Amino acid sequence: MREVIDRHADSQPETTFLLAPEPGKTVSFAALRSTAHSLGAELAANGIAPGDVVSYMLPNGVAAASVLLGAMYGGYVVSPVSLLAQDALIEYTLAHSETRIVFSAPEFVERLESIVKRIKSRAIVRSASPDDLALDPDAGAPQASGLSLASSAPAMLMYTSGTTGKPKGALLSHANLVHAGRVVSAEHELTTHDRVLSSLPLYHVNGQCIATIAPLVSGGSVVMPHRFSVSQWWLLVERYRPTWLNVVPTIIAYLINGPDLLPSQAEACRTIRFARSASAPLPPEHHRAFESRFSISVLEAMGLTECASVAFANPLFAGRRKLGSPGLPLGMEARVVAPEGAVLGEGERGEIELRGDNVMLGYHKDPEATGRTLRPGGWLATGDLGYRDADGFYFITGRLKELIIKGGENIAPREIDEALLKHAAVLEAAAVGLPDRDYGQEILACVVLKPGAACSEEELRAHCVAELGRYKTPKRFRFVGELPKGPSGKVQRLKLLELPD
Repeated sequence: MREVIDRHADSQPETTFLLAPEPGKTVSFAALRSTAHSLGAELAANGIAPGDVVSYMLPNGVAAASVLLGAMYGGYVVSPVSLLAQDALIEYTLAHSETRIVFSAPEFVERLESIVKRIKSRAIVRSASPDDLALDPDAGAPQASGLSLASSAPAMLMYTSGTTGKPKGALLSHANLVHAGRVVSAEHELTTHDRVLSSLPLYHVNGQCIATIAPLVSGGSVVMPHRFSVSQWWLLVERYRPTWLNVVPTIIAYLINGPDLLPSQAEACRTIRFARSASAPLPPEHHRAFESRFSISVLEAMGLTECASVAFANPLFAGRRKLGSPGLPLGMEARVVAPEGAVLGEGERGEIELRGDNVMLGYHKDPEATGRTLRPGGWLATGDLGYRDADGFYFITGRLKELIIKGGENIAPREIDEALLKHAAVLEAAAVGLPDRDYGQEILACVVLKPGAACSEEELRAHCVAELGRYKTPKRFRFVGELPKGPSGKVQRLKLLELPD
C-alpha cells in the first residue's frame, strides 16, 4: 500500500484523491503521503511501533481515510471500530486486537475511555474531528519513508459482526488489499479519470477496499460524504460529476422511492458509467426499477471480508449481465462443493469456495476458526450456498446458518424476500426460520412498507401464495419500521426474531 501511495504522490502529486463534501475539503496524493508521514511520527512518539494495531471510531471523512491509509503506509495494522457497535463488542475487539490507539470522534471519547479503563487496556484514546486529524505537518517524513515493509505483512484487521457468537478478526495483508484493488480496477476499467461517489462506512470492508483502495490503486478519486442521504445524493452527483456509484441494495431501495431528479441532476447522471451494488443480494425488481428510472446501469457484485470485499462481479457489458447473480469470479477461482467435499457441477447446489491472492492470512488468534474456514489447497469456505450456471455465473441461494428447514425441505430466505418485494407496497422484506412444533421451522417475514403505503397481512399472504405456493408462504408477518442490518447494509436475519410484534 505504501508503494501505491508513493507512486501517485510522485507521478501526480497535486491531483485530487479525496473530496469531502461537508467541509468542502480536498486531499491530493501528495497531501495523503504527507499526512501518512505525520501520522507515523505521532504514533512513534507515543511508543507505537510498526506492526501494532491502530483503530479509529470515526464517521466518513478526511480523518478516517487518513488513518486508514496513513497507518497502513507506516506499517501499522488498521482495525476500524463500527459506529454502530455496542460496548460489549468494542470491549472484545479492542482487547483481542491489543489495539494501541483509537482515533475517536469527540462524541465517542468518553465512552471509549471508560471501555479502555474497564478492560485494563493500554490503548490511547485520541480525539479527532471527522475532517481534521490535527497532525504536525512537518513531522516524520524521513523516518516513515525509511522503514521496510513486506507485501505479506498484515495491513488490516477486520472483525465480523459476531451475530452467532464472538466476532472473528480477519487479517488481511498488503498483498491482499492491493490485489483486490487491482482486479476491481481492471474489471471495471477504472482509470485516473474515474471518480466514485460512495457513502459506505470506512469501518466496513466494502467502503475501504472498493470505494477507497480501488480508486487509490487506479489513481482516480473518491467523493466521500459523512453518511448517505436521499435528499443529498443527486445534489452530490451534480456537484462532483462522479463516473461511478458504489452502493448497497438498501441505498438503491431508498433512491428508487425518493424524489424525482431535477433536469440538471438528470444531465449529470449521463457521466455515470455504472453503479456497483454489493454487500447483500440485489432484488431483481429493484435492479430493474433503478435502471429504468435513472438510466444508470447496475453491476451486481459480491465480496467477503475474508477476501478484501472481492469475490464476484457482473461484466461491464450489459448484454452479458445476469439479474439475480453476483456475476463471474473476480480475480480468483470459485467452485461449489457438497457437504462431504466433492466438487459439484453445473446447476448443482452446495457451498461456494474461493481461492485467490486476496484471501486473508487467517483469523487473528483463532487457529481453530482459521482451520475450519481455510481448507486444504488454499480454498476459503464462504458459508454461502449457491450454484454455477452453464455460462459460469454464480447464484447465491442462502447461507448455511440461514436456511429455513420446514418439514425437512430446505427453503432459501432470499426466495421469499424477492417474492415480497414484488408487492407494490413493500420497500424491504426479510424472511427467517421460526421454531415450530410440527414442522421444525415455520417462516416469519418482516416487512417494511413504502412511505404512505398501506397493506394488510391478508393481502401479503395472498400475494405470497400466488408467488410461492402455500408451502413457502410465511406463517407470520411482522410489520416493522426498519430491518436490523450490519455496517454494510446486510440484513442480520437472526435478529429478526428479536423484533417486537
